Amino acid sequence: MLEARALTCVREERTLFSELSLTVSPGELVQVAGPNGVGKTSLLRLLAGLSRPYGGEVYWSGENIEQCRDIYHQELFYLGHQAGIKHELTAFENLAFFRRMHHLGSTVNLWEVLALVGLAGLEDQYAGQLSAGQKRRVALARLWLGGPRLWILDEPFTAIDKHGVKVLERLLLEHTDTGGMVLITTHQDLSLSADRVRTLHLSPFQEKDA
Repeated sequence: MLEARALTCVREERTLFSELSLTVSPGELVQVAGPNGVGKTSLLRLLAGLSRPYGGEVYWSGENIEQCRDIYHQELFYLGHQAGIKHELTAFENLAFFRRMHHLGSTVNLWEVLALVGLAGLEDQYAGQLSAGQKRRVALARLWLGGPRLWILDEPFTAIDKHGVKVLERLLLEHTDTGGMVLITTHQDLSLSADRVRTLHLSPFQEKDA
């Protein structure tokens, strides 16, 4: 289980949120919602251990992530605004490289995965020559390799067409159905039933009166 306890986030002397607590349990899909500037991306980065909170702590399976960082990152797949792929490698090589680096031991057919995300015929294209949406698909293809139990995804549907959105939504449900956990931000309306998604609404922070 992922747990945040009383997180406070301050950026450039501005408080984005304060004393925020949440949990993500096995089988849950949690959407972080709210207008631009309220700290959705900052929250995901804190939960992924990519930045440190002004106050509060993050726990994984009851242990502070600062104390179990290596184990936690083995259990985590994080996708931020950048695709995080190597432009000098082809789409196929990027996926194969990711599998080797993370020792996932996956037997998934990489060609089939790339076709599933809409990259059939582009497997041997250098990533640097792909469109923004195609690069995003290469990054998202890594989800099909299995491995990490916790997925933290920041705007994963960006530059993805309607078919790609449906394919990814189906994968998110399959992951949670097998005990996985998903934390997601998206400006796009999810077509998932309300009972499958728990929403955390962030609002602009206002200082309390003294």
